[in-house]
Amino acid sequence: MLRTKLQSIANAFRDIVTLAYRRVDLQADIDRSSAELERLAQYSDVPAPAVKRVLFTEPDLAARKYLIGLFSNAGLKVRQDAVGNIFARWEGADSSLPPVATGSHTDAIPYSGKYDGTVGVLGGLEAIRALRKAGVKPRRSIELIMFTSEEPTRFAYGCLGSRLLSGQLKPERAAQLKDEQGETLEAARISAGCAGSLADVQLKQGAYSQFVELHIEQGPLLEQAGIPIGAVTAISAPAALRVRYQGPGGHAGGVYMADRHDPLLAASQLALEVEAAAKELGGQETVGTVGVLDVHPRAVNSIPRDVLLEIDVRDMDGPRRDRVLDRIRQSADRFGAERRVSATVEEINADPPVTCDERIIGAIEQAAAEARHKCQRMISRAYHDTTFMSLIAPVSMIFIPCRNGVSHHPDEYASPEAIKAGVEVLAGTLAKLAE
Repeated sequence: MLRTKLQSIANAFRDIVTLAYRRVDLQADIDRSSAELERLAQYSDVPAPAVKRVLFTEPDLAARKYLIGLFSNAGLKVRQDAVGNIFARWEGADSSLPPVATGSHTDAIPYSGKYDGTVGVLGGLEAIRALRKAGVKPRRSIELIMFTSEEPTRFAYGCLGSRLLSGQLKPERAAQLKDEQGETLEAARISAGCAGSLADVQLKQGAYSQFVELHIEQGPLLEQAGIPIGAVTAISAPAALRVRYQGPGGHAGGVYMADRHDPLLAASQLALEVEAAAKELGGQETVGTVGVLDVHPRAVNSIPRDVLLEIDVRDMDGPRRDRVLDRIRQSADRFGAERRVSATVEEINADPPVTCDERIIGAIEQAAAEARHKCQRMISRAYHDTTFMSLIAPVSMIFIPCRNGVSHHPDEYASPEAIKAGVEVLAGTLAKLAE
């Protein structure tokens, strides 16, 4: 009887707290956030409006310094782990409880835009500022994370930082990853000032109570529907293959067509096969892409000797995606044999789909309703650090529209109004989850 009464009191208190948060006016300073996004975009290896910010290069290191300054000036407790994940914590009333986390990434592929990932980092910072300004005092701490190298630009692994945090990528394997110049991740991180051991990066299961990431949609659905907020219910399963074909090469004028063993022709056949396999074995959500095609020695008067492809396949249905991958592997070997060139196929990653947490989705929907924004449930066909944070804690994502669905391109754009709505919904969601 006593236990029942205590539970009823606890439930009533929880409801009172929730109702109190409904009356809080959460206002993001979008002028400040826009200025910070513009400033961050200046840390780049290419001229504006394009952005290129690759892991541990000078622009990346300068951007990290800028972000740490913003986090510290906001009164957050900042630390960095051995692979360069940056954590900024707002201490809650009960430090014994696992914190709620948010965040994203700030690295950028060559000639991309200024909103991918950055909206989730600087938007997460502005959400914390809005909560503080509104007088919210969370019970749980709220931690903002800037993840290392969500993009696979330098070391071929997407979500490098969150893979290590979740234990999906083992430290000994990560340390030996090499970039195109042959430098290992271990050497690069130490040169960048990331102290400690990669073995200490992994977090324990339950290190966070929940994780929610704010991100541009990178697709056209929200804009087409005129809806400002998407609550993500699932994330597509990503996989990547690396295929290398090698042949004898030779002078373009000196080797008859009948005598050639051209690895580029095998690679060209495989590129077409990726498209065919995705269309014939997949569904609407199945996509296959050849994003890298490197030819050596790359001379107009030389038959190629060494050709490298990197292939991306994604689907909401893991087994269906794997059937597509199997066909691509078999075709890669067959085209090599037919062209009498050597073929090697390496699986870079094959990750499962993610089902998002219903409680977090509900908190997003409630926060959107309280901010008077329409919200629709949707899936994410792109994968994010949230994919690997799901191995640590319950997760979901908040999507905002981007113009024409364009991303990974200099024309990538999210309006200040869209960002403001996303930040305020994120703030409301964090407030609910932190209690």
